[in-house]
Amino acid sequence: MDFRAVHKFVILIGLCIFIFSGDISLENGLGFDTSRIVFTSTRDGNREIYVMDADGGNQERLTNNPTDDSQPTGSPDGTRIAFVSNRNGGNVQIYIMDSDGRSPTRLTDGVWDREPAWSPDGRKIAFTGYPEELNSEIYVIDVDGENQTRLTNNFGGDTQPSWSPDGQWIAYVSQKDDGDEHIYVMDADGGNQTRITRNMDGPGAPSWSPDGQRIAFDVVKDKNFEIYVVDPDGKNLDRLTDNRATDMDPTWSPDGNTIAFMRWGEVLFNSEIHVMTSAGKYLKRLSNPVHNDYHPDWFYPSAWAASPIGNQITIWGRLKQFESNIKSR
Repeated sequence: MDFRAVHKFVILIGLCIFIFSGDISLENGLGFDTSRIVFTSTRDGNREIYVMDADGGNQERLTNNPTDDSQPTGSPDGTRIAFVSNRNGGNVQIYIMDSDGRSPTRLTDGVWDREPAWSPDGRKIAFTGYPEELNSEIYVIDVDGENQTRLTNNFGGDTQPSWSPDGQWIAYVSQKDDGDEHIYVMDADGGNQTRITRNMDGPGAPSWSPDGQRIAFDVVKDKNFEIYVVDPDGKNLDRLTDNRATDMDPTWSPDGNTIAFMRWGEVLFNSEIHVMTSAGKYLKRLSNPVHNDYHPDWFYPSAWAASPIGNQITIWGRLKQFESNIKSR
């Protein structure tokens, strides 16, 4: 065997993966890659967790429980999914399961815990907790259920945490200043809480772009929810959607080229998962309008793990390992 030829082949494959970041097809300007979208659906009578390819294909059910499972979010390495459920009776708690739906494990045991968000290194989860039932705060907990820490302690409710790709910041929604909801950014330890949205009606669901340069969110505009993006310092506000239907819950693809979101009221007054480019163009509906599908989130399956910063495919190490194995034979 010509090991030099094998070496060049491995390098070429690695470069192709690095350059194209997993893109395997283009449709009307939308780049569909090897990542998948996990989401909530009511198609089987109650809220369950499903997963599908980035182009809407191969939709699979991951949970099957008589109670509600919702708000799924994939781990950075693609091996696990955090979600919320009341399957053990009582209040809603945060659970973690394998990416194929197996081995669900309860993570929290609070009054009401929801809206999980993975840290970029996959070691922690930020979430919204209700310590006194009436007021919500942002917490963080290790993925083994240890070291739960409260990050906010404000008079108004704090909800919907979203971790920056470098792990240094958390965006969230708070009512702490004037009783109205606004988007804030704080240090990962809860310090330096800074408001970044102003003169807006009910902004929510902040989501960091993979490069950390933009935050997508939804907000009421012209009596309807639309999707905007803004810099982390509150500058350069841009509107992405302009539709009579309700557009909410934006989430960025790992390569940063596409945004998935929920649209309600366009077809049969149900909610469906849509995707568009990061510039708000070339919309495509992915899910069935007969059912309510919502809470989308992107993740790479474990065979194509995403790196914490930039979410580029980190298969390079596997290629080098494969190359070393070939040489040793």
